[in-house]
Amino acid sequence: MGGFFKKLFKKLGFNPFNRKNTIKLGLYGPPNGGKSTLANRICQDWLGEEMSTISHIAHETREITIKEQVTIKNKKGKELTFSLVDTPGIATKIDYEDFIRRGMKKLDAKKRAKEATKGVVDAIKWLDDMDSVVVVLDATQDPYSQVNITIIGNLQARDIPVLIAANKVDLKKANMDVVKAAFPQYEVVGISAKYGKNIEGFYEQLFKLV
Repeated sequence: MGGFFKKLFKKLGFNPFNRKNTIKLGLYGPPNGGKSTLANRICQDWLGEEMSTISHIAHETREITIKEQVTIKNKKGKELTFSLVDTPGIATKIDYEDFIRRGMKKLDAKKRAKEATKGVVDAIKWLDDMDSVVVVLDATQDPYSQVNITIIGNLQARDIPVLIAANKVDLKKANMDVVKAAFPQYEVVGISAKYGKNIEGFYEQLFKLV
């Protein structure tokens, strides 16, 4: 009988025997905000492996990267399982000459710019699949940028739950107050994804978000 019900539920698009959690948590933000560094931090903490390649050159992540079945736990023993989605940095303008100035050859620079542009388009499309989003911002940069406003506007239009991770708080120029003032409608948590500063506070906020 068990096999019969499995087939029936599968046919009807419902399978209670499959306990896989399909919550999608997206990491979004401008280039070089620290999305991939945070993705690696999460995966190292809970899976013991890295997720993405990180680089000081903008648009290193040019394709959507997904890590399935990431389970985190809080101090009370509660568990949260999700698919972690690392997205390309959102930019309103991508110029291949910027890559040339970083030392790339013209052909490589044009290829990088084309891939980065496609990555931005894909990232925006993927918003429709997200259950919750962490917007990763560089806390040393002006939060009132056109890119940040574009990202937040897209999230608000879709009514997606948002947590803002103000990254790089280990740097002297970081200003949490400015980030909080820019986005008063959202919870803002200050972190250093690189050094793990306040990462426990970040995980606690994930439980509230999802």
